[in-house]
Amino acid sequence: MLQECRLLKEDESTAFDMAYDDTRESLIGNSVDASNHPKDKSNAVQRRRHHRNSPSADNFPEQNGTEPHLHESTKEPTFRKILIVLAAYLGLGSFCFFLLGNQISGKKTNGLLDALYFCVVTMTTVGYGDLVPSSTLAKLLASTYVFAGMALGGLILSKAADYILEKQEVILVRAMHMNEKVGPAEILKEMEAHKIKYRFLTSLVLLVVLTVLGTVFLSVVENFKFVDAFYCVCATITTLGYGDESFSTTGGRIFAVFWILASTICVAQFFFYLAEMYTESRQRSFVKWVLTRNITRSDLEAADLDRDSVVSAAEFVVYKIQEMGKISREDVTAILERFRNLDVDHSGTLTTSDLVQARS
Repeated sequence: MLQECRLLKEDESTAFDMAYDDTRESLIGNSVDASNHPKDKSNAVQRRRHHRNSPSADNFPEQNGTEPHLHESTKEPTFRKILIVLAAYLGLGSFCFFLLGNQISGKKTNGLLDALYFCVVTMTTVGYGDLVPSSTLAKLLASTYVFAGMALGGLILSKAADYILEKQEVILVRAMHMNEKVGPAEILKEMEAHKIKYRFLTSLVLLVVLTVLGTVFLSVVENFKFVDAFYCVCATITTLGYGDESFSTTGGRIFAVFWILASTICVAQFFFYLAEMYTESRQRSFVKWVLTRNITRSDLEAADLDRDSVVSAAEFVVYKIQEMGKISREDVTAILERFRNLDVDHSGTLTTSDLVQARS
């Protein structure tokens, strides 16, 4: 009798596990289970073969076990485009202000260099005041140029900064795990799990490096006192630009063209990732509360999407995701409506034949 009860419990447990696995597989796919269970690997291979050999499989592209390399295919061409746009913007502005050189007053060194330096100081809104437009035409041009520069800096250069920080992020993570035997896959997984944290740390490191570099340069080349050099650096990277201290030599303005662009964008990204990290921390705390709080009868009623007085694992997952704020009830309704439209045979499941009939 005891043995029969034990066998019955084992059968119930096995049935529950199978049902749970089926639900989990339908929700999050086969990749996680396939990596942990040898049997699932063979099942996944068979499913992929079946799908590949199906009559309409050609209509639906597969990755064949490979993931698209988005970084190589999209971000690098975009970065080149950003450099081209920035070069065109600075080149056109420098040419215009070079032609209006006699209508710009202040500390001058070289005509073309001063025009380029003036463009950078204007577009980053540093505005030292060591070079200022003195005519109506020059003032109108500067007013137009600063708005275009703010748009360029806010919408385009921030993407370039993200790209550069992402490249430096890999170096930072490797350096932090230098004494550990960590492969490329583990590094990428670590970066993905703590993306905002590492980007914040990367921007912080770059900001410190740029601050030290600017302070040393101003001290050595511009002959500033250390405190004045550091003060000028802080006034520049925060775009305060009081104007009492600035780059006045030829070498200093060549350095400033590159340094001001890099430092002002870096400090903007630093504060952006700081806010992101704070928001992410609050979101994680909220998610933890959602997952650990007691479930009430009203929660079960709200989670019961099909109103059959029973909450399945899929319905519970959707309800919790909705409660976390990652998806709204309207989104769930729209997704379910889309499912019903695709489910041509009204079987409650989607097959390749459903998709073919929905397209025809």
